[in-house]
Order: sequence, then structure tokens, then C-alpha cells
Amino acid sequence: MQRWEGRIAVVTGTSSGIGAAITYQLLDNGVNVVALARRVEKIEEAVSKAREEAKTRNRYQPSKVPAGKLYPRKCDVQKEEDILATFKWVAETLGRVDILVNNAGVGGEASIAECPTEEWTRILNTNVLGLSICTREAVKIMRSKGVNDGHIVHISSVAGHLPTMSGKGAMYAASKHAVRALTEGLRKDFVEHKENIKITSVSPGVVHTDIVNTSPRIDREFFLSLPYLNSEDVADAVTYAISTPPHVQIHEIIIKPVGEPF
Repeated sequence: MQRWEGRIAVVTGTSSGIGAAITYQLLDNGVNVVALARRVEKIEEAVSKAREEAKTRNRYQPSKVPAGKLYPRKCDVQKEEDILATFKWVAETLGRVDILVNNAGVGGEASIAECPTEEWTRILNTNVLGLSICTREAVKIMRSKGVNDGHIVHISSVAGHLPTMSGKGAMYAASKHAVRALTEGLRKDFVEHKENIKITSVSPGVVHTDIVNTSPRIDREFFLSLPYLNSEDVADAVTYAISTPPHVQIHEIIIKPVGEPF
């Protein structure tokens, strides 16, 4: 991680869960983090809470370098105007982007047979279009600033590796299958441009985060009965992927809790 000290990461969906855990790990490795969320007022508290929770599980590794600076920013990735304004601010204020972690995502039971269109739109706008717009804007800045060793990370799901876990989960699964296709497409784009920017997709199984409370049309009782990962398990995978040598690209990581039934 030493080569990332003092550089700039943008992380989406940082007001809870996985995004907060990724943010504290980057900060503690000396990376400056632009932390994005709709609930900007919750970001600093969420990052501190994620660090403290890791300590209670004996998972915390004390920082060996000066901590990076946190830049909380309000951004709803369902709104293109928010994303464009955010990356414009990053380019003008901080001058570059070195790492992008597309963590923001929504779940929900969205079948093809009976779900209202607005629920499909919510899932696709966040998990696919928002992710894609953030990626496009980050890559624009990397290319314009000569960042040829950057790293893009998509937080996906095991749902992107299964046909679908249920009829009600069809649109969510479709969104995560799209992330897999977009990940490979971006890798080939970098190859065609002879760039050394890396792309990684991290696909966790069930993680106990706020998604169970913020996603409508979800079977909470079933979700909470399953074996689960903690947020720092996913953050550890991100830290591992971006810490590999320049010639090594971790293209896909699948993480499941032991005993997950699908």
C-alpha cells in the first residue's frame, strides 16, 4: 500500500457498512479519501464506527503511516448531475483521482413479473448507471492527469455469478451480472489503450449492512437468518487487491461466509 500514500481515492456509498470500512482502511494506509454519500452528515461517524467495530473483533491493524485526509461530499449516484459536480470538484480541488471504489448499491426484491417500474429504475440507476458514470468520470481524470497506474474497484455480489437466487431477485441479479460485463469491458478498454490502470470486481455473499433496512421489498427475516460477512471482510479484499504489485491484477474476488446456502 506504500505507493498509495498521499494519493486520492474516491469511494461511493460511505455513510455505512462496506463503504465506511473501505474508507477507514484507506485513510489508515495514508490515502486521502473523497467519501461520497447521500447522507453526508453520517460519513465521519460511520467511518469511526467501522474502525471501532473492527477493533472489537480484533481485526484492526494500527496505522503505521500518517493518516490520509477525509473529504466528505454529498453525492447521490442515482443523479448524474451530482456525480458530474463531484468529479469536477475533485479535479479542480485535488487535481487527480488514483483509486475509485464503486461501493454504492441498492438491493430489493424486484421480479420481472410484478414489480413496479420505479423499483427496477432505482436498482439499475444505482447499481449499473451510477457505477458506470462514476467510472467514466474517474477514468477521464486519470487520463487527463497522466495517472497510468490507477485502480477501479467495483463492489458487486455473488448474485452476479448465479442465474438468480429467486424470482423476486431477478432485477438485482441482472444488475450485478451487468457489473461483471462492465468490469471485463473496462479491462479490455485499458488493454486497447495500452494503459496500466487496473480493474477489480469484488463479489461478496451476504454482508450484514444497512442494505437490509434501506432496501424495500426485501425478506428481512430470511436475510438475517443467513450466515454473514462483516464489512471489514470486504474492505480487506479491496485493500489486498489494490496492494498487489503493478504487474498483478486481481480481476475478480468472490467472498462467501462459511455455510452460505447459495
